[in-house]
Amino acid sequence: MNASRKQILTADDIRRALVRMAHEIDERNEGLAELVLVGIRRRGVPLAERIAAMMTDFEGTRVPLGQLDITLYRERPACARANTAGA
Repeated sequence: MNASRKQILTADDIRRALVRMAHEIDERNEGLAELVLVGIRRRGVPLAERIAAMMTDFEGTRVPLGQLDITLYRERPACARANTAGA
């Protein structure tokens, strides 16, 4: 690893954090019966998939998954706003 880069979490640390999140979600919702996980497209989808897989492992129940694409709702760059300001 480069001397200027610092590793914050190992792969195992991340796995343990995700397992804890999965258990917390399960506990706070009193089970998975009425739970749906929704990942925001690109990086949130794989995260939701990993958490759902962990929940399936320890609960034996498949958690429904969804995806949300927020591309149209993101703030556009100033040059794009300027081109549509007169429209």
